[in-house]
Amino acid sequence: MAKVYRPYCPEQDFVLPPSLREWLAEDHLAYFVSDLIDQLDLSAIEQHYEREARGYPPYHPRMMTKVPVYGYCVGVFSSRRLEKRLLEDIAFRVPAAGNEPDFRTIADFRRIHLKALEGLFVQVLQLALRLGAMKLGRIAIDGSKVKAYYGAPTDRSSSVGCKASKHKAMSYQRMREDRKRLKEEAGRLLAEAERVDKEEDKRYGRSRRGDGLPAELQRREQRIKPIAEARRELEERARAEAEEKKDPRANEARPEPKAQYNFTDPESRIMKGPDGFVQAYNAQIAVEPALRLIVGQAVTQRADDKKQLLPMIDKVEQQAGQKVRQALVDSGYCAEDNLKNAASRNIDLYAATGKQKHDRMATASVRGRIPKSVTLVERMRGKLMTKTGRSIYALRKTIVEPVFGQIKQAQGFRQFLLRGYQKVQSEWALVCTTHNLLKLYRLVTA
Repeated sequence: MAKVYRPYCPEQDFVLPPSLREWLAEDHLAYFVSDLIDQLDLSAIEQHYEREARGYPPYHPRMMTKVPVYGYCVGVFSSRRLEKRLLEDIAFRVPAAGNEPDFRTIADFRRIHLKALEGLFVQVLQLALRLGAMKLGRIAIDGSKVKAYYGAPTDRSSSVGCKASKHKAMSYQRMREDRKRLKEEAGRLLAEAERVDKEEDKRYGRSRRGDGLPAELQRREQRIKPIAEARRELEERARAEAEEKKDPRANEARPEPKAQYNFTDPESRIMKGPDGFVQAYNAQIAVEPALRLIVGQAVTQRADDKKQLLPMIDKVEQQAGQKVRQALVDSGYCAEDNLKNAASRNIDLYAATGKQKHDRMATASVRGRIPKSVTLVERMRGKLMTKTGRSIYALRKTIVEPVFGQIKQAQGFRQFLLRGYQKVQSEWALVCTTHNLLKLYRLVTA
């Protein structure tokens, strides 16, 4: 007797249009993302299209918002890969409701509405805080170096991109040397071109049309221009840093000979990361301990964290809409000014005062009153030597450090896809939005 199989008719059409709700499990992330974005205020995006009545109708803004948001949740960032998934992946077709915008449309939508997409962070955060019925008290703040993008001038790359290479950078000293060398070579080529022109004028007369500058001379002229622009940028940075330090001779400040400028993403900086020096941005987050939600986020071009403590606390209070009572930070944020300003705002700060080896236990605190003559850093050191101080500060690495691991490993976001400081800020906000969205998804589906 022949084996009986279940019906299989790949050429048969559906009799009726199937419901999208039957394509995936009821608790699938795609449905959650779609339903959540339906609740958000997208008027900032919709107004862009409502003012224009001409042309072919655009894709619906909510659908176009769902596609990149879901993509960032599952580690698909580039517009070309999003297009591919919309054609092949059911989980992407569900929030898109069968629409298939191409990668140019996706990239243009993200570029045009970057600031509006950045604003989704606050909306999702406020929704998560209300659902969890949480009040901020304790937060942990940390920063991580995220590699800058290096590739095509726009985000329409066929790949997710590669890191901005530090080998595409040039020092201020080398710029001066190369510019001088190129100008000398250009001068010699120009003199040779004039000599040849005079000979040809004598031979053929002045009526003969020349071919313009020699190709070799044009190439050198094209190389001189970006080097000159890079020098000016480094000189402006040096003056700005001198003005920040209130140097009376700020106008005369000059960059250090080894000061670097990157030609692929000039607004990124060379920073020391776990794998050595990389071209990167310093991504900052503040995390609450209950659900590990990111309650404040920002990006800075500074490699160090010392000037980020108060701005990050301000970001938390602005983005989460709640007062910070206690903050846990590592030694990178520890400075006299930070400790003084935190105390003036009644923030119970726990900041490491220096690197400590994992196998070395903190010594016990000295009993008795702390003399008034000691610095605030020394007072903080004494605070962390107490039993209470040690137990509270130990929570820091369990609150904020896993979040960077989840973003970089689970979501796969290890480098920025966009270039330039403003765009990077918006992209980091989108990454933090999707992290919170995933935390919220696990909360409601637990």
